[in-house]
Amino acid sequence: MVIAAEPGWENAAAGQQYSFWKEFWRRLRKNKTALASLIFLLVLVAVALLAPWVAPCDPYLGEMSLALKGPSASHWLGTDELGRDILSRIIYGARISLRVGLIAVSIALLTGSFLGAVAAYYGRWLDNLIMRFMDIMLAFPSLLLAIAFMAVLGRGIENAIIAIGIVSVPEYARIVRGAVLSVKENDYIQAARAIGGSDLRIIFRHIMPNVLSPLIVRATLGISTAILDTAALGFLGLGVQPPYAEWGTMLGAGRAYLFNAPHLVYFPGLAITLTVLAFNLLGDGLRDALDPRLRQ
Repeated sequence: MVIAAEPGWENAAAGQQYSFWKEFWRRLRKNKTALASLIFLLVLVAVALLAPWVAPCDPYLGEMSLALKGPSASHWLGTDELGRDILSRIIYGARISLRVGLIAVSIALLTGSFLGAVAAYYGRWLDNLIMRFMDIMLAFPSLLLAIAFMAVLGRGIENAIIAIGIVSVPEYARIVRGAVLSVKENDYIQAARAIGGSDLRIIFRHIMPNVLSPLIVRATLGISTAILDTAALGFLGLGVQPPYAEWGTMLGAGRAYLFNAPHLVYFPGLAITLTVLAFNLLGDGLRDALDPRLRQ
C-alpha cells in the first residue's frame, strides 16, 4: 500500500526545513488580487512617506485666481475652492489616513486582545463583566459611538484616533476570547500550568501565538474600517480640521461645489475607495493564506 506524504513534508525529507512563512508567502503570491492590493498599498505608503518630495505643489498654498479649475497639465487633478492642488492634498491626506488607521487599529488590537484573553482565561464573573461591557458597546453603531466620544474628547486627529480605537476594541476582544477558549484546555497549556508557569506567561507565551492568524486578518480589515470612520468624521467636521489635508475633510468641503466642480469630490472619494478596497482584498488574501484548512 502506498502512503501519500503529507503536503510540505517532502521538502523536509530532502533536508530542507519546512517553513510556515515560506508556505504562507507562496500561497499569498498565488492570489493575484491580494498581491496586487499589497503592491498598491506599499506604493501608497511609499508615496505618503515621501510626500514632501513627491507632491507637485504645496498642499496648503492656494491661489484664488486658480480656484475650482479642472484637471490640467499644471494641476493633474485640478484645484479646490482656494486654488490648492488637489493631487498634492490627496498625497498628504494619505499620511493622515494611514496614520489614523494604523494607530487606531494598534490601540484596538492591544486593548481588545488583552481583555479578550483575560476574560477567556479566568472566566466566571470576570468573563461575564468584560464581555457584557463589550456587548453594550457593540449594540451601538461604531460611527455613532465614535461621534459620542468625539463630543466628549473634542475635535482633532489625536482624539479621532482615540475614538476610533476605542469603538473597535469589542471586535478584537470577541475574536481573542473565542480563540483562547478553544486553546486553553489543550495538553500543552495544562503542562505549562503543572511546571509552575505564571498566568501572564501562559497567556502571552503559549496561548496568544496560536490566535495570531485571525488577529492579523481582522487587523488588516480593521484598517480599512478605521480609514472609513476617519473620512466620515472629517466629512461631518469632527475629525481632522482645516487646513490639514484629509480625504474625508476634502469631501466635506467639496460637496458644496458638487455640480460646478465635481472633481473636488470625485478624486478624494476615489482615493478612499481604492485604499479601502485594497485593504479588504488583502485581508481576504491573508485569510486564505493563513487558514490551515485551505492548505493543499
